[in-house]
Amino acid sequence: MARPHCSLALQRADRYLGRVFPVVSLIRGKHFMSILQRYVFREWLVTLLAVTVVLLIVLMGLFLGELLNDIADGRVPASLLGTQMALQVPQAMVNILPLSAFIAVMWGLGRLYRDQEMAVMRSNGFGWRQMVRPLLALVLPVSVALLLLSYSLAPASATMADRKLEEAFRSAAVWGLKPGQFHVMHNGDFVVYVEELGDDGRTLRNIFVEQRNATWDRVWIARRGAYWMDPASGRRFLSLAEGQITDSKPGKSEVRMLTFERNDLQLPEPERQTKGERIEAAPVSELLARQDPDAVAELQWRATPAVLALVLGMLAIPLSHSAPREGRGSRVVLGILFYAIYMNTLYLCRGWIVDDILPPFSGLWWVHGVVFLIALLMLQRQGRMVGHD
Repeated sequence: MARPHCSLALQRADRYLGRVFPVVSLIRGKHFMSILQRYVFREWLVTLLAVTVVLLIVLMGLFLGELLNDIADGRVPASLLGTQMALQVPQAMVNILPLSAFIAVMWGLGRLYRDQEMAVMRSNGFGWRQMVRPLLALVLPVSVALLLLSYSLAPASATMADRKLEEAFRSAAVWGLKPGQFHVMHNGDFVVYVEELGDDGRTLRNIFVEQRNATWDRVWIARRGAYWMDPASGRRFLSLAEGQITDSKPGKSEVRMLTFERNDLQLPEPERQTKGERIEAAPVSELLARQDPDAVAELQWRATPAVLALVLGMLAIPLSHSAPREGRGSRVVLGILFYAIYMNTLYLCRGWIVDDILPPFSGLWWVHGVVFLIALLMLQRQGRMVGHD
């Protein structure tokens, strides 16, 4: 006898949650969207997930290539390959999700136009205004996720990646200095060989070092050595003991030899991140406290992906219109062209803010406003193509 009461209580709870949190009704498919709207939403959602996975694989593949090049040049320890790849995922998602949502809306609507399903839906009064609700159900969660990624997770991941890299260069073992192997850095201009490496990751035995430049070649040989890092400057050194230096000039027979009891050899520094790259790892509190053009541009840039998802989603509706027998691929190419122009304008305006050419209060917002207005005008003009309301 208690089962009807439990069922009634569950129905009331579901109805209450549906009023307070519309996403619950969206998930259960009641009240929030009609059958046609849910059908369009599912089409977009599946495409969004598929495009995101593909773009993530492509982008991480590109990052892997750059990371392997840095490892080969000695700028990144090989032991940090997996860690650096994992810490790059939040920033990759920030770059991917707006474009994924844009392509998902265009590709999904393109299929409906190609299969003439949209013609049937328009005959039932399904116009562009009816697409706004499933569109918001798709892009609003994406925008919220992008805000979280841009303002919190991506800077924290960048900071952790820098910290891991800095810690790795404090230990010869973690840095990648392995016994019995030649380590080539700076395109072959600096070569290190160590026969034995102590358990502490710093003590070295039987070291061979070769330095090259345009005017001379220098070879260092030492029986003992130690790897250490200056805490003040962050520079890395090999402290060599009981060794010999041999200098020679390319193409000449002149050779100079010098023995030493102890000598500190500075290792070539990995390429440090630029100022623009370091600011990407700064927390929001630091950017708000600075209030200089760089900080203002960075704060607005972090909000850009979330706004992009909303604006591009609205722009995708008129751009995706096609004739019944027209392929959807051409429309996607046209959409990517719009996306490229949009992003290039944003990059240009960001540089103008940093250079004090553009006032910070207008910043990047006017670009989003112009594109959103263009989307609304296109929707009004092509209303007959996507349905009357």
